[in-house]
Amino acid sequence: MRVTGATVWLTGLPSAGKTTIAYELAGRLRGEGHRVEVLDGDEIRTFLSAGLGFGREDRHTNVQRIGFVAELLASNGVKVLVPVIAPYADSRAAVRARHAAEGTPFVEVHVATPVEVCSVRDVKGLYARQAAGELSGLTGVDDPYEAPVSPDLRIESQHRTVEESAACLYALLNERGLA
Repeated sequence: MRVTGATVWLTGLPSAGKTTIAYELAGRLRGEGHRVEVLDGDEIRTFLSAGLGFGREDRHTNVQRIGFVAELLASNGVKVLVPVIAPYADSRAAVRARHAAEGTPFVEVHVATPVEVCSVRDVKGLYARQAAGELSGLTGVDDPYEAPVSPDLRIESQHRTVEESAACLYALLNERGLA
């Protein structure tokens, strides 16, 4: 039996719930014996994309690096969960195209949490720092976020528990033969 890898790309605003949902799903998949890696955007920034800024070009480069690693792992049978903001549609489209060219399954999930909810969650204090004038270029506030027009799945995390959100994503993967 061939082990099918896949990239599951979770995009959304800061504090939308991307990473929390990814780790919840990772636990479930690992519990069933799947090989799983989570490419957390913050960890990638520290180790793979250190030195990149937050301008459009650097954000694009960061997303392409993550997409390359994700496709490499997925093409080798790993379920790769990628919770990153990835604010630009063209950057995400390039990652999807790379996966398609290699024949590697790619699932785009928009964690569509409104900015008002994200700013209340504010797990990293980014919204508070932006409001205090200590930070600029916050995605969805004073820097653009281009929401996916037709993602494979849209999760409104403010209306579901983490477990329910991960279950919706698991159901989609199962439906596509990837779980």
